[in-house]
Amino acid sequence: MIPYGRQSISEEDIAAVVSVLRSDFLTQGPVVPQFEQAVAQKVGVAHVVAVNSATSALHIACMALDVGPGDTVWTSPNSFVASANCAIYCGAEVDFVDIDPDTLCMDAQALAVSLQECRKSGKTLPKVVIPVHFSGLSCDMPAIHRLSLEYGFKIIEDASHAVGSVVGFMMGEPAEPVGSCRFSDICVFSFHPVKIITTGEGGAALTQSDELAGRLRALRSHGITRAEGEMTEPSHGGWYYQMLSLGLNYRMTDIQAALGLSQLSRLEQFIEQRQKIAAHYLSLIAAEPKLGEGAVKTQQIPSYCSPSYHLFVAQIPMECHRRCFDALRDSGYGVNVHYIPIHTQPYYLERGFAWGDFPHSEDYYRGAISLPIYPGLPQGAPEAVIDIIAKEIGRPSA
Repeated sequence: MIPYGRQSISEEDIAAVVSVLRSDFLTQGPVVPQFEQAVAQKVGVAHVVAVNSATSALHIACMALDVGPGDTVWTSPNSFVASANCAIYCGAEVDFVDIDPDTLCMDAQALAVSLQECRKSGKTLPKVVIPVHFSGLSCDMPAIHRLSLEYGFKIIEDASHAVGSVVGFMMGEPAEPVGSCRFSDICVFSFHPVKIITTGEGGAALTQSDELAGRLRALRSHGITRAEGEMTEPSHGGWYYQMLSLGLNYRMTDIQAALGLSQLSRLEQFIEQRQKIAAHYLSLIAAEPKLGEGAVKTQQIPSYCSPSYHLFVAQIPMECHRRCFDALRDSGYGVNVHYIPIHTQPYYLERGFAWGDFPHSEDYYRGAISLPIYPGLPQGAPEAVIDIIAKEIGRPSA
């Protein structure tokens, strides 16, 4: 089975992990700070706080921004459930902003309309908005940031898909990597095996704020500090620590960080390969007569972003969707669907959401198939995938 995504592990990656296994520290050693520093330098951000998953990073990001009971967090329905669950972990409520049907990311205009309606009706404005950079395409962060200044909410970028993506929002200014937090308070990365680089499982919260970085570091490790300057009384000795807040055990191990540090050295190579595969899919779709006149729709990439292409999604006509999906799976291609709209999950339906609430996300879901895209994808796989889709779309309905 050729999956939609998988890790690429080199001998150098293996050697880096073995080196840690032979060292004195498997966790809470020197490699995690080295990995954090390397990521920080790569994206141009002051602080990187590595944790055991992007879900954990989202959770402590909400905690660091004091999300709690009585607050509301808004995010995109077109994401994995963690983008919304992180707020509920904190006792807050969740709402959603529909996607732009072309970019598949949070629609900044829809966000503006929802904020305006919320203010007019006297409803609680969001404390935090979590835009999701779907497939590695950055949302329109300058527009969302301008709204944050007007309406007073904080921003957590869910950039789980977007490690290595580059944006150039402002004319005449150089492009910069996603993760710089220029238009957000905190940005979250994922290092899951199917993402751009991997630490096995893992994630990180990035910020330019010294204060938020301190909170994030404490929250990932039980709320404990060993820094005497942060303590409420003089240290009792070299063994002493204080728990200043209620934190969690979300630490990344040195084993994971060693893999991530090695993978990071190949980030540009990974992105180049993914972008070439995406371009090849686009050329195959354009050249296939059976897929003409919009029979297959793909994500539209605005000129401001060079995405990492964590995913490449083909949107199939609804009446052919299941047939194409099954035919691809039966032929050995492990395609998937990203994502089932969060608000349609049973848990969220019980919280008052309903089918029809966010029609663009729902329409997208009914036709979406994530095609195989990863470094090392076997030669000929894109041709075979598009050929199967074309045959199924061209087949008369029963």
